Amino acid sequence: MRLATWNVNSLAVRLPQLLDWLAAAQPDALVLQETKLTDDKFPAAALAEAGWQAQWFGQRTYNGVALLSRTPATDVVKNIPGFADEQARVIAGTLLEGTPDALRVIGAYFPNGQAPGSEKFAYKMRWLEALREWLAQELARHPRLVLMGDYNIAPDDRDVHDPVAWAGQIHCTPEERGHFQALVGLGLSDAFRLFEQAPRSWSWWDYRNLAFRKNQGLRIDHILVSDALKGRVTACTIDKQPRRNERPSDHAPVLVEIA
Repeated sequence: MRLATWNVNSLAVRLPQLLDWLAAAQPDALVLQETKLTDDKFPAAALAEAGWQAQWFGQRTYNGVALLSRTPATDVVKNIPGFADEQARVIAGTLLEGTPDALRVIGAYFPNGQAPGSEKFAYKMRWLEALREWLAQELARHPRLVLMGDYNIAPDDRDVHDPVAWAGQIHCTPEERGHFQALVGLGLSDAFRLFEQAPRSWSWWDYRNLAFRKNQGLRIDHILVSDALKGRVTACTIDKQPRRNERPSDHAPVLVEIA
């Protein structure tokens, strides 16, 4: 099974690129972030024509998440149960329910946090705590679980092009990294780090200052897999090709392959 995550940074702008990428990459499921569409504007018909089942949860201008899959997703959840939130950030569903290969897929767009000490940073901390508590329950119900998305956290200095300049900045604070490790502590593993990877491997590059051309980025898009799946992961890669498109998203897709 091939799973992927991609922050498309506006599905209205990037839909043709998404359809082309789906046809080329052939994942079994993909979670999207920053669709930036209200639910009535979601391109369900275009995706269905291309052979994709879709679940989506959006809002105007900001945020928005979706789960695309070859087979229908069941037991769909939108946002973190019990956590009051007006922002569309989480979508979860079970693939192949009722079979030995059943898989719980959770797609999430983690809050940016703006800056340490800000109200948005405090919201990010509350959101991360609520996510961890809910994930503990989800793992108890679904041992075969994958958490994918734009985490807006670079978990280690090797995930940052300039660790000195980014030290203590948003995405790289000790608090954010501590929350990332708390998720790992639930019994999850960073699929990308299960393999030898090329140095300076990023999933996001700023639009400004020729960051992509200079390869000055961050690895903030992640796939965490549960212990029940860890031994079955055969590859995890970042596909930089879509970042070379005309009018690209500032993020690249991340893919995991599970035997």
